[in-house]
Amino acid sequence: QVQLGESGGGSVQAGGSLRLSCAASGRTFSSGSMGWFRQAPGKEREFVARISWSGISTYYADSVKGRFTISRDNAKNVLFLQMNNLKPEDTAVYYCNAVAGTKALDAWGQGTLVIVSS
Repeated sequence: QVQLGESGGGSVQAGGSLRLSCAASGRTFSSGSMGWFRQAPGKEREFVARISWSGISTYYADSVKGRFTISRDNAKNVLFLQMNNLKPEDTAVYYCNAVAGTKALDAWGQGTLVIVSS
């Protein structure tokens, strides 16, 4: 019943940019805040950014602040993550989800892989 489809990942050189998209179900998207998470190989999944339903309030992890921008299109149930000045440490599988604080509320999708090379 809950469906999250992440896309837009790929391989990019350090300093480059990528724009991730997340097509969410109306039920998930309309619940409130949405967020992005990521999981690097051998590491725990971590919070990246969140945005309120209205889009007025945003919050970012310190590691991506100033480089990433989260946005949403409520009419289309799509969440975005614009990633600029990418670093090798950003390499991970990126996931979207409904969020409360920095914790996910729904089941996870398959994510989209981002690889940043030196």
